[in-house]
Amino acid sequence: MAWILAKQIATAIHSGFNRHYRWYRITTGGARQWFEDADWEEVQRTARERISYYDRHVRETIAGLRSEFAIQDLDERLWQRVKVEYLRLLPEHHQPELAETYYNSVFCHLFHRTYYNNEFIFVWPVISTEHLESEVPSFRCYYPARDGFAQILCEILSGFGFRLPFHAIRSDIRNLIRAMRVRFPRGQDRRENFQLVVLSQAFYRNKGAYIIGKAINGADQIPFVIPILNDENGGLYMDTLLTGSDEIGDIFSFSRAYFMVDTEVPAAIVEFLRPLMPHKGKAELYTAIGLHKFGKAEFYRSFLKHLRYSNDELVVAPGIRGMVMCVFTLASFPYVFKVIKDRFPPPKATTRQAVMQKYQLVKLHDRVGRMADSWEYSDVAFPRERFSDALLTRLREEAAGSLSIEGDQVVIRHLYIERRMRPLNLYLESADAGQLRHAIREYGNAIRQLAAANIFPGDLLFKNFGVTRQGRVVFYDYDEICYLTECNFREIPEAPFPEMELADEPWYTAAPGDVFPEEFATFLLPDPRIRDCFLEYHRELLDAAWWRQRQERIRMGHLEDVFAYPLERRFRHARP
Repeated sequence: MAWILAKQIATAIHSGFNRHYRWYRITTGGARQWFEDADWEEVQRTARERISYYDRHVRETIAGLRSEFAIQDLDERLWQRVKVEYLRLLPEHHQPELAETYYNSVFCHLFHRTYYNNEFIFVWPVISTEHLESEVPSFRCYYPARDGFAQILCEILSGFGFRLPFHAIRSDIRNLIRAMRVRFPRGQDRRENFQLVVLSQAFYRNKGAYIIGKAINGADQIPFVIPILNDENGGLYMDTLLTGSDEIGDIFSFSRAYFMVDTEVPAAIVEFLRPLMPHKGKAELYTAIGLHKFGKAEFYRSFLKHLRYSNDELVVAPGIRGMVMCVFTLASFPYVFKVIKDRFPPPKATTRQAVMQKYQLVKLHDRVGRMADSWEYSDVAFPRERFSDALLTRLREEAAGSLSIEGDQVVIRHLYIERRMRPLNLYLESADAGQLRHAIREYGNAIRQLAAANIFPGDLLFKNFGVTRQGRVVFYDYDEICYLTECNFREIPEAPFPEMELADEPWYTAAPGDVFPEEFATFLLPDPRIRDCFLEYHRELLDAAWWRQRQERIRMGHLEDVFAYPLERRFRHARP
């Protein structure tokens, strides 16, 4: 009978998702041990592998369906029933929103996009996650008025089960209390309704663990994060206290690698985080905790809803026209859409596949707060009426191979979506002296931190960097990106004859992979204001020896410290 077959198919997809999430939790569950063992190589390897788990498990599920049920063409009535049967498996599920997305992924790999509607897939979620909770509470509450800050902080730390001791726990707690007194004036902690509410699981990323919570004082909720670091000598220490939605939001930035946090009910974690960072949507928060596929689905839902309640046009994004990507945006929506061009004019010597591989490199790599993450989509349908004539003309000229018009829809075969930033070159044009100084210092810091993560941007022009809402400079043009250790940093050889230095063409040759840092000044620093500021803060970036030293440290296995907060905020800076 058809309903029996539908139930069997639904159960097979549901089992595939459950296997996937078990693997996800097993992987994530090792984060604390790797952190305490200071096994940074394993941290980075696992973070890369975890990103690919989802697609691999979807492929395994599809292969099983085709083998067991001989699925070929779509039987509409059967698959409508499959969705109903799948829904019946979700009411007691602890990750229903993820399970719905997994179902969508399986279906969309099996059948044509004309069936990507709510009859067959979960365009809109069905199961509510608002009040989902796990058997173990997702957060714990503490009352300083009853036990005092020092005792409460000890209890908070012990609740995470760290195996390693805190080498200077008294000093750490004094530093933390001193920082809390600045943010929470004396007397507040003595009120009976003053609480510290802390998520039960630590968040792990790179070389740090993060305790995340909020202070509740009457109607006020003040978010806070306590970064915990490993001194690599058998002990831990609290590095600083971060408070407020902007500082916390930077920890969860789209330009940073995904966290590892072991959770049975991810919706409960996200519900806790949302009020702490009201400028971040559910899509960004799910993505930040490593559930980027659901983040991608949730983003698309928010975009569909935005289209329904807005009427401005999609237009060509402001800035210098790129040679590899056609970029467009919607003024009322804070993202850009990037489509790979059909052809790349000289001197670009790359391919579509190579560009896609660069974006995947960034997805898998530690972005250290300096590379924009992106969601990758296929076969995306936009309303034709929302395209400006200029944009549609540009797409037809530059990316016709990725474009099709189907009735009242424009379908783009493949695109990337990123947070919109103001291009650094445009920012500098209107910056005052203080803004320019800050931006150039940030620009150089971005290059330094990318180098620390074994990344060389390739093209350092200001147009390839953007300025975020918080004033951070982030790299976002990846077609020439490469590993730092693949480059050959050279000094410019002395000219055989002095007059050759004035010639239009260089007197020296460059092999593939050669980089001459002295040249950066020529094409980056013609403006005297920018040049003076850059040389004040980042003169060594023009020295090939500096770059070779970075390469040597990487080859020796040294992982640089890159902090997601200003260095002056660190407690250890205040220690003798």
